[in-house]
Amino acid sequence: MLEWVKALHVISVIAWMAGMLYLPRLFVYHADAEIGSVQSETFKVMERRLYRAITTPAMVATWLFGLWMIHLYGMGLFAMGWIWVKLGFVVALSGFHGFLGRTLKAFAKDENKREAKFYRAINEVPTVIMIVIVIMVIVKPF
Repeated sequence: MLEWVKALHVISVIAWMAGMLYLPRLFVYHADAEIGSVQSETFKVMERRLYRAITTPAMVATWLFGLWMIHLYGMGLFAMGWIWVKLGFVVALSGFHGFLGRTLKAFAKDENKREAKFYRAINEVPTVIMIVIVIMVIVKPF
């Protein structure tokens, strides 16, 4: 059973990360689009569908399968330091997910106040978080 749960967890993480990496990139282009333009309205649809139909369900599935794995591994898992770092960064990624949701709402209301340069910079946040999580899970440095 553990292998199936782990596989479903990894699939969910991949889908979640795809959305977390692509949504800020859409924001880069949306920030440069003129408010009310066909391009701006198209970005609103793309962003909403990506966030609601892929990214958020994938995040929920990631959490559910992750918690299920913790249950299957047992509470002894928490005696290892790497799991705490991993969980901390998963919480940070979830917070970033929420930030993207709030940003999406601002764009939907034509209330974005940030430049494309800002979204280009934050596009690296999920990558850095992912690198730390993968190192914790694979290397288990402590």
